[in-house]
Amino acid sequence: MTQWNLRQFMGKTALHLLTEQITSCRQCARLVAWREQVAREKRAAFREEDYWGRPVPGFGDPQARVVVCGLAPAAHGGNRTGRIFTGDRSGDWLYAALHRAGFANQPHSRHRGDGLRLTDCYITACVRCAPPANRPTTTERDNCLPYLVQELRLLERARVVVCLGAFAWDGALRALRQLGFTAKRKPRFGHGAEAAVGPFTFLGCYHPSQQNTFTGRLTQPMLDAVLRRARTLVNGRRK
Repeated sequence: MTQWNLRQFMGKTALHLLTEQITSCRQCARLVAWREQVAREKRAAFREEDYWGRPVPGFGDPQARVVVCGLAPAAHGGNRTGRIFTGDRSGDWLYAALHRAGFANQPHSRHRGDGLRLTDCYITACVRCAPPANRPTTTERDNCLPYLVQELRLLERARVVVCLGAFAWDGALRALRQLGFTAKRKPRFGHGAEAAVGPFTFLGCYHPSQQNTFTGRLTQPMLDAVLRRARTLVNGRRK
């Protein structure tokens, strides 16, 4: 086994171990109670399905240069399917855009066994359990932060972080601070915002929530432009 292949193998193994640690976490009592209640009661449309009902790990290419960071799993999306941004309208928007940008082999993500593969992209979130009203507390955010720190440490090739919303922007900045990377000034979130933080480039994007997509605050061309910029950055081309 070559040195490069060995590093790839070790990276995959470390991420697998981290996934096991994440999915067994019960640190936040409020989130544990809520995710399990949702998994028991279910939404009527999914009443025949077995809900995941556990923390949701990151997903994607261990050799990714682009990391997409969201807020938390949706109660009837990732909390149901066990894969981040899978089985909800936000995921429909995100994975279709990733497919158009060449990061995904198919434009949809419906369940863990649907054949979806990501290339040069890894998707994660600041909080791993579905929170009530989609609003985690600061304590819950901080309890989950070490998982994001470890992911960014293990994704050795990552150089671009696409932050879906201000919560993800702030959480990813906190994670990089723990890795020893800071900006000269704390960069402000905005759609299309760009900031250098150590060896990383942060890109801001409005979250593909229905609140944003239904109102036109986020359009497909806007999301596509951010992902094209991510591709340009990792390929080393200028604007």
